[in-house]
Amino acid sequence: MYYNNILETIGNTPLVKLNRVVEDIPALVLMKVETFNPGHSIKDRMALKMLLDAEARGDLKPGGTIIECTSGNTGMGLAIAGAVRGYHSIFTTSDKQSKEKIDLLKALGSEVIVCPTNVTPDDPKSYYSVARRLSEEIPNSYWFNQYDNLSNRQAHYESTGPEIWEQTEGKVTHLVVGVGTGGTISGTGRFLKEQNSDIKVWGVDTYGSVFKKYHETGIFDENEIYPYITEGIGEDILPKNVDFDVIDYFEKVTDKDGAVMARRLAKEEGILLGYSAGSALAGLHQLKDRLTKDDVVVLVIHDHGSRYVGKIYNDDWMRERGFLEEELSIKDVLRKKGSQEFISIEVEQKVSEALDLMRQHDISQMPVVKNENIVGSITESNLLNYLLNNPTENGKATVEKIMGEGFPIVTEDVKLSQLRMYINKKINAVLVKDKAGKMHILTQYDILQAM
Repeated sequence: MYYNNILETIGNTPLVKLNRVVEDIPALVLMKVETFNPGHSIKDRMALKMLLDAEARGDLKPGGTIIECTSGNTGMGLAIAGAVRGYHSIFTTSDKQSKEKIDLLKALGSEVIVCPTNVTPDDPKSYYSVARRLSEEIPNSYWFNQYDNLSNRQAHYESTGPEIWEQTEGKVTHLVVGVGTGGTISGTGRFLKEQNSDIKVWGVDTYGSVFKKYHETGIFDENEIYPYITEGIGEDILPKNVDFDVIDYFEKVTDKDGAVMARRLAKEEGILLGYSAGSALAGLHQLKDRLTKDDVVVLVIHDHGSRYVGKIYNDDWMRERGFLEEELSIKDVLRKKGSQEFISIEVEQKVSEALDLMRQHDISQMPVVKNENIVGSITESNLLNYLLNNPTENGKATVEKIMGEGFPIVTEDVKLSQLRMYINKKINAVLVKDKAGKMHILTQYDILQAM
Protein backbone atom coordinates (compact mmCIF):
# COMPACT_ATOMS: atom_id res chain seq x y z
CA MET A 1 0.00 0.00 0.00
CA TYR A 2 1.15 3.54 -0.71
CA TYR A 3 -0.29 7.06 -0.69
CA ASN A 4 -0.63 9.08 -3.87
CA ASN A 5 0.77 12.19 -2.17
CA ILE A 6 1.65 13.49 1.28
CA LEU A 7 -1.76 15.11 1.74
CA GLU A 8 -3.39 11.70 2.04
CA THR A 9 -1.47 11.07 5.27
CA ILE A 10 -3.25 13.89 7.12
CA GLY A 11 -5.35 12.77 10.09
CA ASN A 12 -5.82 9.49 11.97
CA THR A 13 -3.27 10.61 14.55
CA PRO A 14 -2.68 8.48 17.67
CA LEU A 15 -4.24 8.90 21.09
CA VAL A 16 -1.55 8.49 23.77
CA LYS A 17 -1.98 8.11 27.53
CA LEU A 18 -0.08 10.62 29.66
CA ASN A 19 1.52 9.27 32.83
CA ARG A 20 4.14 11.12 34.88
CA VAL A 21 2.96 14.66 34.12
CA VAL A 22 -0.58 13.88 35.27
CA GLU A 23 0.12 11.79 38.38
CA ASP A 24 -1.88 14.22 40.53
CA ILE A 25 -4.88 14.29 38.18
CA PRO A 26 -7.48 11.66 39.08
CA ALA A 27 -8.82 11.14 35.54
CA LEU A 28 -7.44 9.13 32.62
CA VAL A 29 -5.71 11.75 30.45
CA LEU A 30 -5.19 11.00 26.76
CA MET A 31 -3.38 13.23 24.28
CA LYS A 32 -4.32 13.49 20.62
CA VAL A 33 -0.79 13.78 19.22
CA GLU A 34 -1.26 15.89 16.09
CA THR A 35 2.46 16.10 15.39
CA PHE A 36 2.05 12.91 13.32
CA ASN A 37 0.54 15.01 10.52
CA PRO A 38 2.99 15.77 7.67
CA GLY A 39 3.36 19.39 8.76
CA HIS A 40 3.70 18.28 12.41
CA SER A 41 0.60 20.24 13.31
CA ILE A 42 -3.16 19.86 13.67
CA LYS A 43 -3.51 22.78 11.25
CA ASP A 44 -2.84 20.44 8.33
CA ARG A 45 -6.41 19.22 8.68
CA MET A 46 -8.11 22.58 8.25
CA ALA A 47 -5.55 23.89 5.75
CA LEU A 48 -6.36 21.10 3.32
CA LYS A 49 -10.11 21.45 3.93
CA MET A 50 -10.00 25.23 3.31
CA LEU A 51 -7.98 24.75 0.13
CA LEU A 52 -10.25 22.05 -1.30
CA ASP A 53 -13.35 24.10 -0.49
CA ALA A 54 -11.81 27.21 -2.10
CA GLU A 55 -11.09 25.21 -5.25
CA ALA A 56 -14.64 23.83 -5.30
CA ARG A 57 -16.09 27.35 -5.04
CA GLY A 58 -13.75 28.66 -7.73
CA ASP A 59 -12.08 31.09 -5.32
CA LEU A 60 -8.69 29.54 -6.09
CA LYS A 61 -7.83 28.68 -9.67
CA PRO A 62 -4.85 26.78 -11.15
CA GLY A 63 -1.58 28.70 -10.85
CA GLY A 64 -3.05 31.03 -8.22
CA THR A 65 -1.56 32.43 -5.03
CA ILE A 66 -2.39 31.34 -1.51
CA ILE A 67 -2.42 34.24 0.97
CA GLU A 68 -2.83 33.81 4.70
CA CYS A 69 -2.09 35.46 8.03
CA THR A 70 -0.68 32.79 10.28
CA SER A 71 1.23 32.08 13.48
CA GLY A 72 3.09 29.49 11.42
CA ASN A 73 1.22 26.22 11.57
CA THR A 74 -1.70 27.02 9.27
CA GLY A 75 0.86 28.47 6.91
CA MET A 76 2.78 25.22 7.04
CA GLY A 77 -0.31 23.21 6.19
CA LEU A 78 -1.24 25.53 3.34
CA ALA A 79 2.36 25.61 2.06
CA ILE A 80 2.45 21.81 1.92
CA ALA A 81 -0.94 21.61 0.21
CA GLY A 82 0.03 24.41 -2.16
CA ALA A 83 3.30 22.71 -3.08
CA VAL A 84 1.47 19.49 -3.92
CA ARG A 85 -1.31 21.19 -5.88
CA GLY A 86 0.81 23.80 -7.65
CA TYR A 87 0.14 27.13 -5.92
CA HIS A 88 2.44 29.94 -4.84
CA SER A 89 2.14 30.96 -1.18
CA ILE A 90 2.52 34.28 0.64
CA PHE A 91 2.16 34.38 4.41
CA THR A 92 2.02 37.26 6.86
CA THR A 93 2.98 36.57 10.46
CA SER A 94 3.70 38.49 13.67
CA ASP A 95 7.16 39.30 14.97
CA LYS A 96 6.61 37.22 18.13
CA GLN A 97 6.63 33.98 16.15
CA SER A 98 9.70 31.78 16.37
CA LYS A 99 12.39 32.00 13.70
CA GLU A 100 12.05 28.25 13.17
CA LYS A 101 8.45 28.67 11.99
CA ILE A 102 9.40 31.38 9.52
CA ASP A 103 12.37 29.41 8.17
CA LEU A 104 10.23 26.31 7.69
CA LEU A 105 7.69 28.24 5.63
CA LYS A 106 10.49 29.60 3.45
CA ALA A 107 11.89 26.08 3.05
CA LEU A 108 8.62 25.10 1.37
CA GLY A 109 9.02 27.88 -1.17
CA SER A 110 6.74 30.39 0.51
CA GLU A 111 7.21 34.13 0.85
CA VAL A 112 6.93 35.35 4.46
CA ILE A 113 6.16 38.92 5.54
CA VAL A 114 6.77 39.66 9.25
CA CYS A 115 4.45 42.26 10.80
CA PRO A 116 4.44 43.94 14.24
CA THR A 117 2.55 42.23 17.07
CA ASN A 118 1.74 45.26 19.17
CA VAL A 119 -0.80 46.86 16.82
CA THR A 120 -4.58 46.57 16.59
CA PRO A 121 -6.08 44.15 14.03
CA ASP A 122 -7.36 47.01 11.88
CA ASP A 123 -3.98 48.75 11.79
CA PRO A 124 -2.62 48.77 8.20
CA LYS A 125 0.59 47.13 9.48
CA SER A 126 -1.12 44.21 11.28
CA TYR A 127 -0.72 40.78 9.76
CA TYR A 128 -4.50 40.63 9.21
CA SER A 129 -4.56 43.90 7.28
CA VAL A 130 -1.48 43.14 5.20
CA ALA A 131 -2.92 39.76 4.13
CA ARG A 132 -6.22 41.37 3.17
CA ARG A 133 -4.47 44.09 1.15
CA LEU A 134 -2.29 41.60 -0.72
CA SER A 135 -5.34 39.53 -1.68
CA GLU A 136 -6.91 42.64 -3.17
CA GLU A 137 -3.77 43.60 -5.10
CA ILE A 138 -2.57 40.23 -6.46
CA PRO A 139 -4.59 38.74 -9.34
CA ASN A 140 -5.85 35.14 -8.95
CA SER A 141 -5.08 35.10 -5.23
CA TYR A 142 -7.19 34.02 -2.29
CA TRP A 143 -6.93 35.06 1.34
CA PHE A 144 -7.98 32.05 3.39
CA ASN A 145 -8.65 34.00 6.61
CA GLN A 146 -8.55 30.99 8.92
CA TYR A 147 -10.22 33.03 11.67
CA ASP A 148 -13.52 33.49 9.85
CA ASN A 149 -13.35 30.72 7.23
CA LEU A 150 -15.80 28.13 8.56
CA SER A 151 -14.12 25.35 6.58
CA ASN A 152 -11.66 25.51 9.49
CA ARG A 153 -14.01 24.18 12.14
CA GLN A 154 -15.81 21.95 9.64
CA ALA A 155 -12.52 20.08 9.08
CA HIS A 156 -12.46 19.11 12.76
CA TYR A 157 -16.16 18.26 12.79
CA GLU A 158 -15.50 15.84 9.94
CA SER A 159 -12.19 14.35 11.13
CA THR A 160 -10.85 15.18 14.61
CA GLY A 161 -14.16 14.69 16.42
CA PRO A 162 -15.03 11.33 14.84
CA GLU A 163 -11.50 10.03 15.44
CA ILE A 164 -11.62 10.87 19.16
CA TRP A 165 -15.07 9.32 19.54
CA GLU A 166 -13.91 6.13 17.86
CA GLN A 167 -10.54 5.95 19.63
CA THR A 168 -12.11 6.34 23.09
CA GLU A 169 -14.98 3.99 22.18
CA GLY A 170 -17.35 6.80 23.09
CA LYS A 171 -15.99 7.06 26.65
CA VAL A 172 -14.56 10.59 26.39
CA THR A 173 -15.99 12.88 29.10
CA HIS A 174 -13.87 16.03 28.67
CA LEU A 175 -12.24 17.76 25.69
CA VAL A 176 -9.46 20.24 26.49
CA VAL A 177 -8.06 22.45 23.72
CA GLY A 178 -6.07 25.67 23.49
CA VAL A 179 -8.17 28.23 21.62
CA GLY A 180 -6.77 30.43 18.85
CA THR A 181 -8.87 30.57 15.70
CA GLY A 182 -11.38 28.35 17.51
CA GLY A 183 -11.70 25.84 14.70
CA THR A 184 -10.34 22.82 16.58
CA ILE A 185 -12.36 23.20 19.76
CA SER A 186 -15.56 24.26 18.00
CA GLY A 187 -15.64 21.62 15.29
CA THR A 188 -14.42 18.78 17.49
CA GLY A 189 -16.56 19.85 20.41
CA ARG A 190 -19.73 20.12 18.31
CA PHE A 191 -19.29 16.59 16.93
CA LEU A 192 -18.63 15.10 20.37
CA LYS A 193 -21.56 16.88 21.99
CA GLU A 194 -23.83 15.57 19.24
CA GLN A 195 -22.81 12.07 20.32
CA ASN A 196 -23.08 12.81 24.05
CA SER A 197 -24.38 16.16 25.28
CA ASP A 198 -22.81 15.57 28.73
CA ILE A 199 -19.26 15.88 27.39
CA LYS A 200 -17.53 18.97 28.81
CA VAL A 201 -15.55 21.17 26.43
CA TRP A 202 -12.89 23.30 28.12
CA GLY A 203 -10.96 25.98 26.25
CA VAL A 204 -7.53 27.13 27.35
CA ASP A 205 -6.87 30.85 26.94
CA THR A 206 -3.90 33.07 27.75
CA TYR A 207 -3.58 36.35 29.64
CA GLY A 208 -3.77 39.20 27.14
CA SER A 209 -6.61 37.51 25.22
CA VAL A 210 -10.32 38.41 25.15
CA PHE A 211 -11.88 34.94 25.04
CA LYS A 212 -12.52 34.12 28.70
CA LYS A 213 -14.18 37.39 29.70
CA TYR A 214 -16.27 37.52 26.52
CA HIS A 215 -17.47 33.96 27.08
CA GLU A 216 -18.48 34.70 30.67
CA THR A 217 -19.93 38.21 30.26
CA GLY A 218 -20.61 38.80 26.58
CA ILE A 219 -18.40 41.89 26.83
CA PHE A 220 -15.51 42.46 24.42
CA ASP A 221 -13.17 44.24 26.80
CA GLU A 222 -10.24 45.97 25.10
CA ASN A 223 -8.63 46.38 28.52
CA GLU A 224 -8.09 42.60 28.49
CA ILE A 225 -5.82 42.93 25.45
CA TYR A 226 -2.07 43.24 25.88
CA PRO A 227 0.99 41.56 24.36
CA TYR A 228 1.79 38.03 25.49
CA ILE A 229 4.49 35.53 24.60
CA THR A 230 2.49 32.30 24.24
CA GLU A 231 2.11 31.27 20.61
CA GLY A 232 -0.93 29.73 18.94
CA ILE A 233 -3.68 30.50 21.45
CA GLY A 234 -5.59 33.60 22.55
CA GLU A 235 -6.80 36.44 20.34
CA ASP A 236 -7.51 40.16 20.33
CA ILE A 237 -10.47 39.55 18.02
CA LEU A 238 -13.50 37.25 18.02
CA PRO A 239 -13.01 34.81 15.12
CA LYS A 240 -16.20 33.48 13.56
CA ASN A 241 -14.81 29.97 14.02
CA VAL A 242 -15.13 30.23 17.81
CA ASP A 243 -18.50 28.72 18.70
CA PHE A 244 -18.91 29.98 22.26
CA ASP A 245 -22.06 27.86 22.69
CA VAL A 246 -20.01 24.67 22.29
CA ILE A 247 -17.40 25.70 24.87
CA ASP A 248 -18.41 25.14 28.49
CA TYR A 249 -15.56 26.94 30.20
CA PHE A 250 -12.36 28.93 29.54
CA GLU A 251 -9.25 28.70 31.72
CA LYS A 252 -6.42 31.23 31.44
CA VAL A 253 -2.77 30.13 31.69
CA THR A 254 0.29 32.35 32.11
CA ASP A 255 3.13 32.50 29.60
CA LYS A 256 5.47 31.00 32.19
CA ASP A 257 3.24 28.08 33.17
CA GLY A 258 2.70 27.09 29.54
CA ALA A 259 6.42 27.13 28.77
CA VAL A 260 7.41 25.22 31.90
CA MET A 261 4.74 22.56 31.32
CA ALA A 262 5.84 22.03 27.70
CA ARG A 263 9.35 21.30 28.98
CA ARG A 264 7.93 18.84 31.51
CA LEU A 265 6.13 16.99 28.71
CA ALA A 266 9.44 16.57 26.92
CA LYS A 267 11.42 15.49 29.97
CA GLU A 268 8.81 13.28 31.64
CA GLU A 269 6.81 11.86 28.72
CA GLY A 270 9.36 11.99 25.89
CA ILE A 271 6.94 14.02 23.76
CA LEU A 272 8.42 17.21 22.28
CA LEU A 273 5.52 19.59 21.71
CA GLY A 274 4.79 23.26 21.15
CA TYR A 275 4.09 26.15 23.51
CA SER A 276 0.29 25.82 23.38
CA ALA A 277 0.49 22.12 24.31
CA GLY A 278 2.15 23.15 27.55
CA SER A 279 -0.58 25.74 28.10
CA ALA A 280 -3.32 23.17 27.51
CA LEU A 281 -1.81 20.76 30.03
CA ALA A 282 -1.19 23.56 32.53
CA GLY A 283 -4.85 24.56 32.18
CA LEU A 284 -5.90 20.98 32.84
CA HIS A 285 -3.81 20.92 36.01
CA GLN A 286 -5.53 24.10 37.17
CA LEU A 287 -8.91 22.40 36.68
CA LYS A 288 -8.00 19.00 38.14
CA ASP A 289 -10.29 19.41 41.14
CA ARG A 290 -13.25 19.24 38.76
CA LEU A 291 -12.30 15.74 37.61
CA THR A 292 -12.93 12.26 39.02
CA LYS A 293 -11.30 8.87 38.55
CA ASP A 294 -14.07 7.89 36.16
CA ASP A 295 -13.41 10.75 33.73
CA VAL A 296 -11.66 10.34 30.39
CA VAL A 297 -9.99 13.56 29.28
CA VAL A 298 -8.76 14.09 25.73
CA LEU A 299 -6.18 16.83 25.37
CA VAL A 300 -5.81 18.02 21.78
CA ILE A 301 -2.43 19.61 21.05
CA HIS A 302 -1.42 21.75 18.12
CA ASP A 303 2.19 21.40 17.03
CA HIS A 304 5.70 20.03 17.45
CA GLY A 305 8.44 21.31 19.72
CA SER A 306 10.90 21.71 16.83
CA ARG A 307 9.20 25.06 16.18
CA TYR A 308 10.42 26.31 19.56
CA VAL A 309 14.01 25.12 20.01
CA GLY A 310 15.18 28.74 20.11
CA LYS A 311 12.54 29.69 22.66
CA ILE A 312 10.95 27.50 25.33
CA TYR A 313 13.53 24.75 24.83
CA ASN A 314 16.41 27.21 25.14
CA ASP A 315 17.57 27.71 28.74
CA ASP A 316 18.93 31.19 28.09
CA TRP A 317 15.63 32.34 26.54
CA MET A 318 13.73 30.93 29.51
CA ARG A 319 16.02 32.55 32.08
CA GLU A 320 15.86 35.96 30.38
CA ARG A 321 12.08 35.94 30.93
CA GLY A 322 12.24 34.61 34.45
CA PHE A 323 10.67 31.31 33.44
CA LEU A 324 13.56 29.12 34.56
CA GLU A 325 14.02 29.78 38.24
CA GLU A 326 15.51 26.52 39.40
CA GLU A 327 19.24 26.74 39.99
CA LEU A 328 21.52 24.59 37.87
CA SER A 329 22.94 21.54 39.57
CA ILE A 330 26.11 19.60 38.78
CA LYS A 331 23.87 17.03 37.08
CA ASP A 332 22.71 19.74 34.64
CA VAL A 333 26.30 20.68 33.85
CA LEU A 334 27.28 17.06 33.26
CA ARG A 335 24.30 16.65 30.93
CA LYS A 336 25.42 19.65 28.88
CA LYS A 337 29.00 18.47 28.89
CA GLY A 338 27.98 15.09 27.51
CA SER A 339 29.50 11.69 28.14
CA GLN A 340 33.29 11.82 28.32
CA GLU A 341 35.94 9.32 29.32
CA PHE A 342 37.22 9.71 32.87
CA ILE A 343 40.99 10.20 32.51
CA SER A 344 43.30 9.53 35.46
CA ILE A 345 46.92 8.54 36.01
CA GLU A 346 48.65 6.20 38.47
CA VAL A 347 51.09 7.57 41.06
CA GLU A 348 54.01 5.49 39.74
CA GLN A 349 53.63 6.64 36.14
CA LYS A 350 56.12 9.14 34.74
CA VAL A 351 55.58 12.87 34.36
CA SER A 352 56.21 12.44 30.65
CA GLU A 353 53.24 10.04 30.49
CA ALA A 354 51.06 12.61 32.24
CA LEU A 355 52.09 15.20 29.66
CA ASP A 356 51.23 12.82 26.82
CA LEU A 357 47.79 12.10 28.30
CA MET A 358 47.02 15.80 28.67
CA ARG A 359 48.02 16.48 25.08
CA GLN A 360 46.11 13.48 23.76
CA HIS A 361 42.85 14.35 25.51
CA ASP A 362 43.24 18.16 25.50
CA ILE A 363 42.83 18.47 29.27
CA SER A 364 44.54 20.64 31.86
CA GLN A 365 44.19 18.51 34.98
CA MET A 366 43.84 14.88 36.05
CA PRO A 367 43.21 12.96 39.25
CA VAL A 368 46.05 10.74 40.47
CA VAL A 369 45.14 7.19 41.50
CA LYS A 370 46.73 4.56 43.76
CA ASN A 371 45.15 1.14 44.22
CA GLU A 372 41.95 2.50 42.60
CA ASN A 373 41.74 5.27 45.20
CA ILE A 374 42.14 8.95 44.29
CA VAL A 375 45.13 10.25 46.22
CA GLY A 376 46.05 13.49 44.47
CA SER A 377 45.87 15.58 41.35
CA ILE A 378 48.14 16.85 38.65
CA THR A 379 47.54 20.11 36.80
CA GLU A 380 49.16 21.91 33.94
CA SER A 381 50.59 24.39 36.47
CA ASN A 382 52.53 21.93 38.63
CA LEU A 383 53.49 19.97 35.51
CA LEU A 384 54.90 23.11 33.88
CA ASN A 385 56.72 24.17 37.06
CA TYR A 386 58.42 20.79 37.28
CA LEU A 387 59.49 20.76 33.62
CA LEU A 388 60.89 24.30 33.77
CA ASN A 389 62.79 23.63 36.97
CA ASN A 390 64.13 20.26 35.77
CA PRO A 391 64.73 20.70 32.03
CA THR A 392 67.29 17.87 31.79
CA GLU A 393 65.21 15.12 33.41
CA ASN A 394 62.82 14.79 30.42
CA GLY A 395 59.91 13.99 32.68
CA LYS A 396 61.43 10.87 34.20
CA ALA A 397 60.17 11.58 37.72
CA THR A 398 57.04 9.85 38.91
CA VAL A 399 53.74 11.70 39.13
CA GLU A 400 53.72 11.12 42.90
CA LYS A 401 56.64 13.52 43.30
CA ILE A 402 54.87 16.51 41.77
CA MET A 403 51.18 15.87 42.42
CA GLY A 404 49.06 18.20 44.47
CA GLU A 405 46.09 17.59 46.73
CA GLY A 406 43.24 15.49 45.42
CA PHE A 407 40.20 17.20 43.92
CA PRO A 408 37.15 17.34 46.21
CA ILE A 409 34.48 14.69 45.51
CA VAL A 410 30.83 15.83 45.37
CA THR A 411 27.50 14.33 44.31
CA GLU A 412 25.62 15.29 41.17
CA ASP A 413 22.78 16.89 43.17
CA VAL A 414 24.99 19.71 44.47
CA LYS A 415 23.91 23.15 43.24
CA LEU A 416 26.42 25.32 41.36
CA SER A 417 26.34 28.01 44.04
CA GLN A 418 27.64 25.45 46.53
CA LEU A 419 30.77 24.85 44.45
CA ARG A 420 32.26 28.05 45.87
CA MET A 421 33.07 25.94 48.95
CA TYR A 422 35.29 23.70 46.83
CA ILE A 423 36.66 25.55 43.80
CA ASN A 424 39.16 28.38 44.31
CA LYS A 425 42.50 29.61 43.00
CA LYS A 426 44.25 26.46 44.14
CA ILE A 427 41.49 23.95 43.34
CA ASN A 428 40.18 24.34 39.81
CA ALA A 429 38.09 21.19 39.49
CA VAL A 430 35.91 18.76 41.44
CA LEU A 431 35.23 15.07 40.99
CA VAL A 432 31.61 13.96 40.72
CA LYS A 433 30.30 10.55 41.61
CA ASP A 434 26.94 9.96 39.90
CA LYS A 435 24.16 7.71 41.16
CA ALA A 436 25.49 4.83 39.09
CA GLY A 437 28.86 5.12 40.82
CA LYS A 438 30.64 6.49 37.74
CA MET A 439 33.24 9.22 38.24
CA HIS A 440 33.39 12.48 36.29
CA ILE A 441 35.62 15.52 36.45
CA LEU A 442 34.08 18.98 36.39
CA THR A 443 36.41 21.89 35.67
CA GLN A 444 36.04 25.65 35.94
CA TYR A 445 35.77 25.76 32.14
CA ASP A 446 32.91 23.23 32.15
CA ILE A 447 30.98 25.34 34.64
CA LEU A 448 31.49 28.55 32.67
CA GLN A 449 30.30 26.83 29.49
CA ALA A 450 27.12 25.64 31.21
CA MET A 451 26.30 29.07 32.60
